[in-house]
Amino acid sequence: MANRPFNFPGSGNFGGAGSYDSFGGAMKRGFLRMPVAIRTIILINAIVFVIQMLGGQTLNGWIVPNLGFDPNFPTFLTQPWRLITYMFLHGGFFHFLFNMLWLWWMGRAVEETLGPRTFTVIYFGAGILGALLDAALALVFGSALVIGASGAVTGILVAFAMLYPTAPIMLFLFPPIQARFFVAGWIAIDILFLGSGDGVARLVHLGGALGGYLFIKAHENGRDLSLVIRYVEYLFGRIKPTGGNKKRKRNANMHIVQDAEIIEEVEQTELDAILEKISQKGYDSLTKEEKRKLFELSKKN
Repeated sequence: MANRPFNFPGSGNFGGAGSYDSFGGAMKRGFLRMPVAIRTIILINAIVFVIQMLGGQTLNGWIVPNLGFDPNFPTFLTQPWRLITYMFLHGGFFHFLFNMLWLWWMGRAVEETLGPRTFTVIYFGAGILGALLDAALALVFGSALVIGASGAVTGILVAFAMLYPTAPIMLFLFPPIQARFFVAGWIAIDILFLGSGDGVARLVHLGGALGGYLFIKAHENGRDLSLVIRYVEYLFGRIKPTGGNKKRKRNANMHIVQDAEIIEEVEQTELDAILEKISQKGYDSLTKEEKRKLFELSKKN
């Protein structure tokens, strides 16, 4: 395979200003290149985690009992905000780090395929269903305060495995594992250790996995999950209601192309060109218009 020449920024001026980007600039650019929903979720989790760390035991002594999910009746009914807030709290650095890493590694492809609104519905829907399952079975398996994004992240893992079942998952010291087998093993571990008292909210994981499965099946059956977020945006004035199905007056000089085969052939040509660019230069080389076109064509196919 032929090697491609590597062009340094500001080529020919290795010692001059602008030859190398600063670490802060590289971090900022990498963060802004994240899909918008994942970027927002990670940012909020990071801010809350820093507040937890800086606040110490005193602040955490208030935050966790009041914002963590309490599965005991009737708390989860009288304080419904806990169904959301518990997902942004973490018990330590590695708890926070690995949840965010899994969200980034597996969630990026899900969001880029389904769009940020549908992704957001799956993420929070899985987290909420995980908490509700934990509350429903609390009398059987015992109850404890729950914090962490693991249930929501597990839902995203299931979504990824359903969308890309044969995608290879690379783990340290292990051969590549297909996504469907990796996620199945992840769920099997939660089932095996259910009720073990190891401090891990296994029921929340399983409820999140169920949520991811149900939402992807609903999407595959033609349900527009993004309507939930659009409605929330409408309530907060982010989007305006459409003015009905007004018909535009057709220009008499315009011709209507009715040959669907020609349209499909053109779209397939565009899709092939975008996929070829991804195979050669990677997804990040696409322009915003190409990413938008890829998403629209992937939904049709």
